Amino acid sequence: MCGIFGIVFETEREDLGQILLQAGRRLTYRGYDSVGMAAFSGKTSELRKDAGKIDEVNQKLHFEELKGYKGIVQLRWATFGSPCQRNAQPHYDCSGKLIGAHNGNIVNTKELIKYLSQKGHRFRGENDGEVCVHVTEEAWKLTGDIGQALIKANRMLQGDYAFCLAAAGEEWMYAVKKYSSLYLGIGEGFICCSSDLPSIIPLTRKIVILKDGERQRQFLSQLPL
Repeated sequence: MCGIFGIVFETEREDLGQILLQAGRRLTYRGYDSVGMAAFSGKTSELRKDAGKIDEVNQKLHFEELKGYKGIVQLRWATFGSPCQRNAQPHYDCSGKLIGAHNGNIVNTKELIKYLSQKGHRFRGENDGEVCVHVTEEAWKLTGDIGQALIKANRMLQGDYAFCLAAAGEEWMYAVKKYSSLYLGIGEGFICCSSDLPSIIPLTRKIVILKDGERQRQFLSQLPL
């Protein structure tokens, strides 16, 4: 089983890494073999990930040092691709702008890797979470609109999954689900999403349960403060 948690704040946070670390620790009960975090600050992003338990990887990569206004943490249980750094999530797209992570299984992963590779996409691993990001990237090129791209990607991805996606230099973070659990949490100055309620409840009790295929986007300027 995989677990994901994403959060967007109204302003930059010095403690973003600590918040993501605590949320990740609350997902460990699901079982996992690798962990990673992405942080977005201004127009830049930073990705740290590796195979291993969250506290072991934190000792090497110092997740708690990450800063920014939004971030994603993911705990992965290997299905497609062995437990290693390149298969750990989150994942970049080809451009390094999009970063995303998923929960669940994309059953047509091998077919999509072949298809997207023929389109010129460069895969760093064999993980189905990486496929989610590249499928969305390809659809974004075709549609020119990230919302429409996610609708198109959702139609191409087969299986039970949920994933969240963000881009460097953009205020938004998207979350979408198909047959896999995903919740939103709305708090003072932030909105978050997660595959599991235990990672949200300590932050807020205002919960939105998402329906299959339902997209949720939240701009910082529209946060319900």
